[in-house]
Parts: sequence; C-alpha cells; structure tokens
Amino acid sequence: MSLKLQEPKKQRWYVQIKETYKFASAEVSFLALRLLGVFAVVFGVVFAIGVALDLTLFFGILAFGTALLSTTFFFGKIAENAAYSSIAGQVGAAASVLNAIRGAWFVTPAVGVDKNQNMVHRVVGRPGIILVGEGSRPGALLAEQRKAHARYAQGVPIHEIIVDDVEVTISNLQKTVKKLNKSLRPAEVTQVRNRLKALPQTALPIPKGPLPQGRKMPRR
Repeated sequence: MSLKLQEPKKQRWYVQIKETYKFASAEVSFLALRLLGVFAVVFGVVFAIGVALDLTLFFGILAFGTALLSTTFFFGKIAENAAYSSIAGQVGAAASVLNAIRGAWFVTPAVGVDKNQNMVHRVVGRPGIILVGEGSRPGALLAEQRKAHARYAQGVPIHEIIVDDVEVTISNLQKTVKKLNKSLRPAEVTQVRNRLKALPQTALPIPKGPLPQGRKMPRR
C-alpha cells in the first residue's frame, strides 16, 4: 500500500501580506502611520490637480489608484529592508541572500568554513566563479578557496566579494553579483560546474538559515 505525500498548502495572498506586515512592523516603528502618510500625500496631490482642472471624478479615481500603488511599492521596499536588517551580521546571512537570487546562478553555500565562523560561498554564473566571504575576517579563507578553485577551473575568471558594512552590504549583495561582467557562455557555465564537482567539500555544515521562521529573502 503506497502512501501519498500531501503537498504543502500555499498561503493565500492576504495571509502573506498579514505576515509580512507583522514582520516589518517589528523592525520599523510607526509603520501604519508611514503607509497612511504616503497614501494621503499621493492621493492629495493627484486629487488637487483634478480639482484645479475641474475633473474631480476622473482624478478622484486616478488619485486612489495611484496612491494605492505608491503605498504598495513603499511597503514592499520597507519589508525588503526589514528582511535584510533582520539577518545582517548573522552567520550564513550571505548564503540566504545568494540563494534567493533570480536567474541562471548556481549557489553552493559554505564551500569554506573555519573555526571562527568565517565562511566562503560559491556562485557560478556567466561572470565565472564568484567567491563570497562573510564573517569577521574571511580574507585568508577567501585566498585559500581562490587557490583551490583555480586548480580545478583554470582560465575561468574568479571574483571575490567580502560582505561587510562598508563596501558590499548584505542588502546590495545580489546587485553586486549581477553587475559583474559576463565572460562565459551558458554552455561554459555548465562545464565549469562539472569541473568543480571534483573539489573536496567542506566537512562543516552551514547553520540552518538565519531568517525568522516563514520569512523569505527578496528575489531580484
């Protein structure tokens, strides 16, 4: 007798909005007032134009739609920033962000880990191999991983990124990766991935994601 595994139920959109609001409001003070303020300002400006042109009905509808869209966009940005703020500085934060990147990017978390919880994650894509270091001092670990990867992928561009609070923050990591110059064709990306399978894997597992339960990183 075979047992059927039940697929996890998808959350309804309004439940997702409720949970996102609850999460964001814990990170951002006076969130409801801020959203109400954006709606009121946008609605007032657009409606005022309608009054001046004596087209109050048309501009009233337009003002409501424009204000709603503006508030939704503003809420999305706040929720995104709150998600990044909630994991900044935590072990494995960069891996969570990299795993959420859209497109043909192949992420391998924690290809290098040391006893001080410095980590190096690998991303393979059209720019080549991107090694992303995080932790208090990931420089030595990055150099070690660069040397190891160069042996197995000779001639492939290798980029290094260190996630910190100055140059590449957790919030602009995805953008930084995507801005790298593309030098490989899709078929070459597959070849590089196959060659890297021969690399010894780290024995230390990455801790389970630092994200709050049920929270997903923004995808870009």
